[in-house]
Amino acid sequence: MLKRTLILLLVAASFSCGSDENNEYVPVTMYPAVEAAFGSNIDLANLSNYANQSVPFYITKSNVGTNTITDKGATLGRVLFYDKKLSSNNTISCSSCHQQANAFSDVAVSSSGVNGTTGRHSMRLVNNRFANETKFFWNERAFNLETQTTMPIKDHGEMGYSGADGDEPFSGLIAKLSNISYYKELFKFVYGSEEITENKIQLALAQFIKSIQSFDSKYDAGRALAANDGQPFTNFTPQENQGKNLFLAPPVFDATGNRTAGGLGCAGCHAAPEFDIDPNSRNNGIIGNINGTGIDLTNTRAPSLRDLVKVNGNLNGPMMHTGVITTLQAAIGHYGTINIAPGNTNLDPRLRPNGFGQQLHLTAPEVDAVIAFLKTLAGTNVYVDRKWSDPFLD
Repeated sequence: MLKRTLILLLVAASFSCGSDENNEYVPVTMYPAVEAAFGSNIDLANLSNYANQSVPFYITKSNVGTNTITDKGATLGRVLFYDKKLSSNNTISCSSCHQQANAFSDVAVSSSGVNGTTGRHSMRLVNNRFANETKFFWNERAFNLETQTTMPIKDHGEMGYSGADGDEPFSGLIAKLSNISYYKELFKFVYGSEEITENKIQLALAQFIKSIQSFDSKYDAGRALAANDGQPFTNFTPQENQGKNLFLAPPVFDATGNRTAGGLGCAGCHAAPEFDIDPNSRNNGIIGNINGTGIDLTNTRAPSLRDLVKVNGNLNGPMMHTGVITTLQAAIGHYGTINIAPGNTNLDPRLRPNGFGQQLHLTAPEVDAVIAFLKTLAGTNVYVDRKWSDPFLD
């Protein structure tokens, strides 16, 4: 009897199980290829928490849509996001252009792809789930995040499965991934079938990207103690509170676009507490192309201003779709003096009061105060949380 009990215990141990967010048991030994490829970085018996992360009470926006974040789906999305096999020559992944160390952006003006460089600077991905704007890319050409996720893969310059210019079509990628053992296991784990489709890839990648959030900044600590954003934050310095007020308050202009009173009106396009872009925004007066030739009036989206900089004040890469602005002082200076360029028929009306490019007449203390406030939007966890890290690294 004792021998039989020991045998049963050993059998049970060999089929040790964990549970996912639906309390379904996961036999670990059913996924040996995942264990071999990722070790402890991906533990299907103990999934990371993507689905039930804490969100502050004052954050009310959500564009998660019908593709609800699940721990299973985001885990697959994490692997896809970091896997260079998603590119035609196995050298570029989504993470090549969207790096965790830089709040999922790139320090390069234009990121490297398999056949050249990107046409615009790589946008930060932090807190995209909490934005009013549900379209993606600087020019909003992707209707939603799910659609966006495979567009870089299909781009000849970026990841090389365009089906043109000598590239394989996207079906070539499907065939490649279908022959990789850990994808067979992961797709079965998530979807109940080894079959890989573009839609399944899109859903998983979008779940992972939507899970990337940042709410541990000095701003968040202050906002949690305040009734609203307009109140002084008790954890802020006088300069930071001054910068917050200038950011939030609308300016008062005279008949020719000169600011005579009020704040800077930044919140007109980047509303607190999410600091994302107003979906009705037009371009901000920067209408060049990244290669310096011609004009481009269509760039009307922007990432959240959260984690624009790290806690130490270093930028997470250059700003704007051209990467032309490389300091916070220069960014504020751009909005301080808006010159309406010939041919710019899509300038945001908030930047041309009474038909004139706005002239904010900023003082040095005002600029310093707004910079101090922008630095309070920097979090820390987004850079180090393992659930958003590269599972292929030892």
